[in-house]
Formats: sequence, structure tokens, C-alpha cells
Amino acid sequence: MNSGLKLIVVVLLFTRFSFAVSGQGTIFGTIKDAEGKAVFLANIAAKGYKSGTMSDSEGKYELQLSEKGPVIIVVSCIGFLNQEISLENFAGIRKELNFELEENIAELDEVSVSARYERASAFSRIDLKDMQLVPNTTGGIESLIKTLPGVSSNNELSSQYSVRGGNYDENLIYVNDIEIYRPFLVRSGQQEGLSFINSDLISSIRFSAGGFDSRFGDKMSSVLDITYRKPQETAGSLSASLLGGTVHLEGTDKSKKFTYLAGIRYKTTAYLLNSLQTQGNYSPKFSDFQGLFTYSLSEKSELSFLGNMALNQYNFIPKESNTEFGTTNKPLNLIIYYEGQEKDRFYTYMGALSYKYAPTPRVWMKFITSGFNTLESETFDILGEYLINELDNKIGSETYGDSILNIGIGGFLNHARNYLNAYVYSANYLGEYNGSRHKMKWGAGYQYNRISDKLSEWEMIDSTGFSVPFDSETIELNSVVKSENELVSGKYTAYFQDTRAFRDLTHEYFLTAGMRVTYLDLNKQVLLSPRFSFSIKPGWEKDLMFHISSGVYFQPPFYREMRDPEGNVNKDLKAQRSFHIVAGGDYIFTAWERPFKLTAEMYYKNLANLVPYKVDNVRIKYAGENMAKGYAAGIDMKINGEFVRNAESWVSLSIMQTREDIEGDYYFVTKDNVTRKIEPGYYPRPTDQLFNFGLYFQDYLPNNPDYKVHLNFLYGSRLPYSSPTVNRYDAVFRIPAYRRVDIGFSKVLKKEDSMLSAGNPFRYFNNIWISAEIFNLLDINNTISYHWVRTISDQEGVPGVYAVPNYLTSRRFNIKLTARF
Repeated sequence: MNSGLKLIVVVLLFTRFSFAVSGQGTIFGTIKDAEGKAVFLANIAAKGYKSGTMSDSEGKYELQLSEKGPVIIVVSCIGFLNQEISLENFAGIRKELNFELEENIAELDEVSVSARYERASAFSRIDLKDMQLVPNTTGGIESLIKTLPGVSSNNELSSQYSVRGGNYDENLIYVNDIEIYRPFLVRSGQQEGLSFINSDLISSIRFSAGGFDSRFGDKMSSVLDITYRKPQETAGSLSASLLGGTVHLEGTDKSKKFTYLAGIRYKTTAYLLNSLQTQGNYSPKFSDFQGLFTYSLSEKSELSFLGNMALNQYNFIPKESNTEFGTTNKPLNLIIYYEGQEKDRFYTYMGALSYKYAPTPRVWMKFITSGFNTLESETFDILGEYLINELDNKIGSETYGDSILNIGIGGFLNHARNYLNAYVYSANYLGEYNGSRHKMKWGAGYQYNRISDKLSEWEMIDSTGFSVPFDSETIELNSVVKSENELVSGKYTAYFQDTRAFRDLTHEYFLTAGMRVTYLDLNKQVLLSPRFSFSIKPGWEKDLMFHISSGVYFQPPFYREMRDPEGNVNKDLKAQRSFHIVAGGDYIFTAWERPFKLTAEMYYKNLANLVPYKVDNVRIKYAGENMAKGYAAGIDMKINGEFVRNAESWVSLSIMQTREDIEGDYYFVTKDNVTRKIEPGYYPRPTDQLFNFGLYFQDYLPNNPDYKVHLNFLYGSRLPYSSPTVNRYDAVFRIPAYRRVDIGFSKVLKKEDSMLSAGNPFRYFNNIWISAEIFNLLDINNTISYHWVRTISDQEGVPGVYAVPNYLTSRRFNIKLTARF
């Protein structure tokens, strides 16, 4: 057992088996409604404290109280009126308290129907509690998304993720019904700035890994649906760490008609990047401002504006890198000395104006106009001179681990002057009707895209004084991309779907059917996307629900899919297509007198009109042609609940295979003077990750919940990787598995009800806590990509190509202070 793993064991043992202190009491009981039925997921909490729990499917609960004085116990549940009871003396006692909740008629119908429909949908809701305490390097909610079933990521520097065999470009992100876009030219996690989503502003998070309904499109893999909250009172928060800081303010005017929600973030990853094997002067500066402003025009209508401005800059002056690689029998070392620098700019601006009108309590309509602009430049001139040495692998030798033989020497020069300016404008109309047994959604929209780019990128390789590829008369560049494109396109969309809920004497059923229609004016393509889902909740004693969904999902070509490796844009490219079949269910149960939920899904995706691609870090290089078919199939499982009382955790497991076949492709192999034609058939796609495991675990000291620990663990099996020097997509090898453990420890410094002296500046804050985080706890060298080094010949006169791994960040410590007011 290595030192990092020992540390995890010690931490978990320490947090779970600390001594209980005197003065702790326990209350328990059952929550029922007026008809004597159990109330599931009722909140039971000590008012003004962090102590709290939820009732299980039988309405039972148990809550430990560590507070020292009289407390007020509050019981609340959506659709019911709150109840409160005062406890004066509970030290060392175990007291039974049963509650009968009264229905809140004003909201019960809407809430109960909404809860049933959501459970029957393809979406899962993510708990926001203590989200700010989750240890992660990106500072966003994506670190939690990556632990969900069906989701995989092998780069902690990036907020991007792949879902069920799809790539980064196949995921939809919505904020308040507005589709979000990201920069186009980013090629590495080092360049990537802040993700759009500001976790300080979030009200709810919903995620679907497939089989989603007609409301969402047009992408093939997943939907992340974010809602920013509407403030009810003046509040705010501050946070600062070694990786940057955030500030957010929210509030409303006296009339409650106008509300504002705004946040500023600053991020710098220089501290993390200095742990990479390439040493130099890293200067990343990422900042953004977001604001949501809402004005209530009447009881039935409101106007809102969501705006964002992000300024992301990445400057880098490399100095030297030293990487050991190879095998046990032949250990190698690559040393590179650099000259030059890289300067990248990614400036994005977004604004969306929404008007919402609700003519009746069950019907609402929304009109949205939005605009997005990105200004991007990627410029670098980097000269590298390298030595490849063989290391002494004889144990006991005086030179063990030292360089004993030089087997290659050379250099390279990388140049880029890439510029892009893109505009995306859209106008959308959305509508929804919510009945007790009937729910309809409809909408229509138009999107206008204008993208201008100018690419100039080349690489020269020199090995032992010879240019690669070698020509005795001229100097040849290893690769060249030069292009200038202007792309204007439009997209018309419309959708309608209807969900009906019905029941017999014992079972409840939900049936959703819908159609999405898209017209692309660039290639004159009409896309019809029928989708349906069926769910059944049996009237069994155990709380189970089963569902099946299917549909056609098109991904209309955007800028990146249309651009081939030479920079040319294929305006005749057709939409890629994915046919989903998803079947699964969930089971809500009680264990150790605490609520749990087990979910499982099987899926199959038939893929057509695929555009093959290669992945290097986070850069996706497409072939620019519809030339392949494929499939993805797998099973996802997740169990979440209170493994530790009052602290939700989850474990997810995914098994998946995805393959594609380029139609009509072949190559020739000559062996023993015999040449054979090879048709490769199906081969692994770049996202073919057989096994994925995610764990998010929370814990605290049993006798002092102010001390908490949060653990994030990710494991992803080996991903396919393709050499850029080979023009075939089927020629792949696999990079090592991705293994990552991040852990955080937090301590509440001030509670909301704490009384401080008049001269104490902390009295203005509701709560304050401090966190200590350890990133990459086990200090594992995870490989993200490869640096390809060529030599004219080795010691035996044979030309060689070496794949030298580029590692991600090593172990780092972080301190974060957060305050809310």
C-alpha cells in the first residue's frame, strides 16, 4: 500500500471512529400526511444549525443533535406546510417525535405532479448541498458531472467530458433555457479558461446521459440543464484560494419586482501548471462576469436578461522538459530545451433577453432572443532541441538511472497564427402546459451563424541535421495548415411533445411522445427526430420505477465538424445521426434507517453518417466527411444516499464499448514479398473506454459535523490514441488508465446563529468556512497525450518514432476560504 492510499485510509478511519462527546441527543420518528401515508424526503432540521436529515420511503427519520442549547426542530416538505417544535433539554436522551403534515393546497397539485413527471423522465437531479466544498481544479460543477454514470473524463484541467461514447462536441448545455457555446480553437486543458456555469448562481442542476425528449437538441449525447435562481432577499458570497477567487451578490428591490444575481470570477492555474514536466513561465489569466436581472411586469409576465463576458488569456514561455519513458528493459529519457513563447486569447460575450408570460396557472410561454460572440487568437513560435538517451537499468550499478547512451538528437519548430471570429444569434419561442395527468411542451426557433477564420500553422522537424520528411534537395515541413474561411449558415427548428400520466388500480404509467424538426439552409437538409419514452411505477410494496425510451438524435454540422485536417470547410457535410434505445429503472429504499436510490440503465446507440476524428488533449480534429457508421452500447449503474447520516454520497459504474467502420477503407500490407489488401472493418472510436468508476463521498466527525471531508475518485480504463503521423483512423494504441483522487477537508469557522462582539468584522457574515484540499492525492502520472519525436536512425541504422507521454498535473495542495452574507 503506497503512502497516498494509506493517507486515505487514515483519514476515513479518523472521521468515522472519533470519540462521541457528552451532550449529544437523538430524535427519531415518522412523518405522515393527514391520511396517515408516509411522507418521503421530508426535511427535518435544527433551525439555524447544519444538523438535518430526510425521511425515508416509510416516512421514518433519525437525527443526531450536537448543539448545546435549546433548538427549534423544523419539518418541511414540498407540497406541505412547515411544522416547528421547540426542544429545551435533549442532552444524552433519545426522544421520539412524530409529525403529521398538512397539505399546502396552493402548491400541492403542481409540485406532486412535477415530482412524478421528473422521476419518469430521462433526467436526474444533482444535489447542490455543500457543492462549494467539493475539491476540484476547475472550480465548476463539472467535477461532479464527471462522477456520474456514463460520463468520462481524463483531464482535470478541462471542464469537458464525454458521455456514452460521444465526444466533447456532442453535449448540450442550457442555462435558463438558453443554449451555451464554448470557444472553438482551444487545443489543451492549459488554455481552457472558466466554464460558463457559475456555481454561485445555480438553483438547480438536471442531467441526462441519453434518451432525452424533443425539447432538447440538436446534439447526440447528453443534456446539462442549469437553472439560475431568482433571489428573494439580499445575500452574497466571497471565496479565495491559490487558484483564484469569486464574488457574488444577489437581491431584490422593496417591491420584489426587480431582482439581480451577479457574479465575478478570477482563475489562475499557474500553481497547477508548474507541476507539469515542461518547466517555464506560465501566466494563465481567466476572468468573467455574469448577471441575471429580472423584472416582474405583472403577476403573469416578467422580463429577464442574462449576460456574460469572459476574458481568457494564456501566456507561456517554455524553458525545459525532462521525461522518462520506455520499458523496464529499455528505459529512455527525453530532454528538450525550448526557445520562444505562446500567446492565446479567448474572449467571449453572450447576452439573452427573455420574456415569460403565464396566461393561466397551468400555461406559460417564453420568448428568448440571444447573441453569442467569440474572438479567438492562438499564436506561438516554439523552438525545441532534444536529446533521447538510454538509461542504465542495472540495479546496483553506480550509474543506475543515469544516461549511458545517446540514441537520438534533433529539434523542431512549431508555428501558429490562428484567428477566429464567430457570431451566433438565435430567437426562440417555448411553451408549456401542465395538467394533473397531461403535460405538453412545444417550441420553435431560428439560429444564425457567421464564422470567419484564418489559420496558418506549420511544424518543422529536424533530426540529426536532416529535415523530416527528408529530401536531399529541399527543406520539407512535416505538416502545414493554411486556410481562410467564411461560413454563414442558418437553422430552423420546431418541436412538440405530449406526456400523459394514467393509472389502473395498482400501477401508474407515463407515456411521452414527441417530434423535433430541423431544417439546415446550408445543405438544404430536413431532419425529423421522433422520440418517445414509457415509464411504469408498479404498485408494489417496494418503491421501483421502470422506463424505456427511444428516439432519433441528429447533430447538424457546425464549424469544427466541417473543417478537415487541412483547414478546408466542407459545406455539404450532412448531420450525424444517432438512434438511441435506453432501458432501465430505479429503486428507492431504506438502509441503516437512511434513504438510498439505486439506478441502472442499459443502452444501445446506432450511429450513421459519422465524421471520424482524432483527439489530442482536448482538441478534436475531424475528417470533414461523412464516411463512417458505428455503434455504442453499455450499462450504467449508480447508488446514492446517506452512506453517512445527513451527508449524501454516490458511487457510479459504467461499462461501455463504441466502434466505428469507415465504409470502403482499406490498406495494403507486404510481408515476405506478398502484398495483401486489408479491410479493417470496425475499430475502436477515440472514446472507447470499457470501464469507468466514479465516487463522491462525504463524511464528518460524528460528534462535530463542523469538520467535514469530501472525496472525489475517478478511474477510467485505457483510451484509444492515434498517431498524428498515420493517416489511418483504425491504427490505434491505448494510453494508460486515468486514476485520480482529490480530497478536501473543511471546518466551519462561523455559523449563522453565532453571536459575535460588536467589534468583530465577521459578525456581518452568515457563515464562514475554510477548506484544505489535496489534488491528485496519490501523485499519479496520468497521460493526456503524446509528443512524437522522430529520428533519422537509431544505433542499428533504423529510423524511429518515439511516443513520449505528456503527463497531467502532479500532487498539489490548496487552501480556500469561503464566506456568505
